[in-house]
Amino acid sequence: MNEESARLNILVLGDVQGCFFRASALEQAQSLNLTGWVRNLGDGSVEIEAEGRRYALEELFTWAQHGPPSARVENVIVRWTAFLDEYRTFRVER
Repeated sequence: MNEESARLNILVLGDVQGCFFRASALEQAQSLNLTGWVRNLGDGSVEIEAEGRRYALEELFTWAQHGPPSARVENVIVRWTAFLDEYRTFRVER
C-alpha cells in the first residue's frame, strides 16, 4: 500500500462475547477491504488487529465503539502502529 496505510490494534471491553462480535467484526473488516484478525480473549474482551487504509481503519474503530446490536461496549483501547503488510485476509482466530 502507501503512506496512507496503517495498522490498528483495538481492545474492546464490556459484554462483547457471545453476541456475534467476532462475526460482525469480520463482516465490517471485509466490507472495508481490511486484513488482519479478531479474537476473543480469556478476560471476556475482544481484540482486533487490522491493516489497511487509515480511513477504513478509522471506520472499523468507530464501529467497534458500539459493535453489533446485542453487544454492550464499555471501553475501547486503541493503538496505531506502522503498516507491515503482514496479512492477506481478515479472519476470526479461535
